[in-house]
Amino acid sequence: MMEDNLVINFTPTGMIPTKKMTPHVPVSVSEIVEDVLKANELGITMVHLHARDPNSGVPTYKKEIYGEIIEGIRKYAPYLVICVSLSGRNISTLELRADPLSLDGHLKPDYGSLTLSSLNFNNSASINSPETVQGLASIMKEKGIVPELEVFDIGMINYSKYLEKKGLIEGPYYFNLLLGNIACAQADLLHTGIMIRDLPGDSIFSLAGIGNDQLTMNSVAIAIGAGVRVGLEDNIWFDSARTKLATNMDLLNRIHTISKANDREIMSPQEFRLKMQLEPGNGKYGRKLS
Repeated sequence: MMEDNLVINFTPTGMIPTKKMTPHVPVSVSEIVEDVLKANELGITMVHLHARDPNSGVPTYKKEIYGEIIEGIRKYAPYLVICVSLSGRNISTLELRADPLSLDGHLKPDYGSLTLSSLNFNNSASINSPETVQGLASIMKEKGIVPELEVFDIGMINYSKYLEKKGLIEGPYYFNLLLGNIACAQADLLHTGIMIRDLPGDSIFSLAGIGNDQLTMNSVAIAIGAGVRVGLEDNIWFDSARTKLATNMDLLNRIHTISKANDREIMSPQEFRLKMQLEPGNGKYGRKLS
C-alpha cells in the first residue's frame, strides 16, 4: 500500500564503505550513534544498522557491539525504529547471524534484516540458504522482532509469500526493494512496477537504488507515494559524475528537499510503529508477542 507520509529508512554504514573509500562513513560506535542522532533530529523514520569491529573496521555480527550502538541511540531517540543487519555477505552460519537477535529489554531491535534469497554482488556473494532464511524468520517470530524484508528480485517476493504460508512471517510487512544490483532487478520502472505489483497486500515498502541509482529510485519512490532507503551504505557519492563524496546528512537533506517539493511529510517513528503494529517505543520494542 502507498503511504501519504514518507518512510525514510536511514542506512548510515553498510558492509562495504571504508575510511579509505570515504572519510564520511561512520564506522566506530560513537560515529554511528552521532550520525543516527543527527539524522533523527533532521527527521527519519527508522535506521538500518551495520556494526563494525572496533579494531579492524570489518563488519561484525556481535551483539555486544550492536548493543552499544542501540544503547547510544536510544538514550536520546527512544522512539526511533531500529533494524539490525543479519547479513550473509561475510557470515553464513545461522547461529552467528542470529546473534544480535538475542538482545532484549531496552536493547531489543524492532527489526532484523531478512534477505529472501542468495545473490551475487559485483565482487562477492550474499548466501541465504532456505534453511538460514527460515531459521532467522523463526527466531525473529519467537522473540517478537520483525523481519525487514530485503528484496533484490521478483522471486524473493514470491518467497516471502511462501514464508507466510508456512507461518514464519505475518503482516503487516515492511519491504525494501533494492534496484540496480548487477545480478538482480535493475533500476527500471518496469522492473520496479512488477515487484510492487507482486507485494503482499498488507505491506508498505521503500525503494533503494545501488550506487548512482540511489537518487533515481529515491526520487521515483517519493513521487509515487512509497518510502525511501537512503544512506552511505548504498552510495558514497553525492553526484552521478562522482566528483563529490557525500555525507549522510547531504543525502538526507536532499531527500527532505525532494519530499517538500512533492508535498510529502516525513513519517514519524511513532506513526510507523502504529501502522506496523509495533510496540510504542520508549522502553518497549519489536512486536508484541501473542
